[in-house]
Amino acid sequence: MKYQRPKGTADILPGQSYKWEYIENTARKLFSKYRYHEIRTPMFENFNVFSRTSGDTSDIVTKEMYDFNDKGGRHVTLRPEGTAGVVRAFVQNKLYGPDTYKPYKVFYMGPMFRYERPQSGREREFHQIGVEAFGSDLPELDVEVIAMALDLLKQFGIKHVRLALNTLGDEETRDAYRKALIDYLKPHYDELSDDSKERLYKNPLRVLDSKDPKDKQFVADAPSILDYLTDNAKQHFDKVTSLLDALNIDYDIDPSVVRGLDYYNHTIFEIMVKSKSLGKGYTTICAGGRYNELVKQLGGPDMSGVGFGLGVERLLLFMEGENIPFPNLHPLDAYVVGIGDDTDTETFKVVQALRDAGFSADRDYLDKKPRGQFKAANRLNAEYTLTIGGKELASHKINVKSMASGEEVSVPLKDVKDNFNEVIEDSFN
Repeated sequence: MKYQRPKGTADILPGQSYKWEYIENTARKLFSKYRYHEIRTPMFENFNVFSRTSGDTSDIVTKEMYDFNDKGGRHVTLRPEGTAGVVRAFVQNKLYGPDTYKPYKVFYMGPMFRYERPQSGREREFHQIGVEAFGSDLPELDVEVIAMALDLLKQFGIKHVRLALNTLGDEETRDAYRKALIDYLKPHYDELSDDSKERLYKNPLRVLDSKDPKDKQFVADAPSILDYLTDNAKQHFDKVTSLLDALNIDYDIDPSVVRGLDYYNHTIFEIMVKSKSLGKGYTTICAGGRYNELVKQLGGPDMSGVGFGLGVERLLLFMEGENIPFPNLHPLDAYVVGIGDDTDTETFKVVQALRDAGFSADRDYLDKKPRGQFKAANRLNAEYTLTIGGKELASHKINVKSMASGEEVSVPLKDVKDNFNEVIEDSFN
């Protein structure tokens, strides 16, 4: 029998995994500057955590969830996105209490699961990095989250993006807009896709998010939610745009942006990039917004939240497609070559001493001849090659060669073991 990974999943191998590590480490460092702390939630949750929060007309709930009954008869699902699980943890652990500093800021990273047709940048197991901040209704927090998302992409060397901005307003706004949208779409009911027909009276905003060509012709001329904003909703959105202007952040107000989940209100946004590696036109790699009802829906107090999610696979495809360099996170500082069987113990002692001192070091484990060991040092891009032969062993010396300059010196073995840093500085600087 031939064993293969499940369809829609990927093996992240050495040579590729360092790129993931770089992205995760960069995100962690940046989030720390903004005072966001890591939270880790289970990869599976009660089905209702997502069906209640994502909306029963969303594609995630109706088509894409990996849900099943476990051996105890519990209806569970592999998480299709990160926010709902974080909110569940926030409520269950009473992180909204008076002793908790607000806004309560967290970030997460890890695998998510959606059953859909695998394609480039969209697997059935995919990975997200995201942030959530709870406990502030101020539009300033919306702007911080947007600015942080853009800052993160900038850290990766991504310079040209499109920030598409919209608002879903407050409850009164959405009620008025919902009625206007139904009135507009109702005459075209027979021409809509089957999915949009089902969504029209339950959640007409889902029709705006449809990718079906049948629906797009009507969506283009649909009423804009910006014409139905209440004074409070308009004031919130105006503050967001004025702060973005103050920070010199470019954006496009795009009423067609509605997001694919039902829990959003007020500010929503998508950050898009353009690259042949992701297909024609702009592709969203990071998106999010505000959700003022989600905590309450999952049994917590009436407390707002705002956040974003970033797709790691799409980010990697874009960076590789645009030839954005990835730093080498694991350079080899020293390769120790032993010439002769009697040097085996000493090379081991040198390698371990270098590692104990904080250097990355390696040696031969395949009984290679000296020539093969030197080739290995070159292939591994070692910064220094350290050589011990019978002569060096007898005189308690070791040869240290800078691979960049070709310069080589002979130094006491003890000096290398005790302070390799000083040896380098004295010999090659």
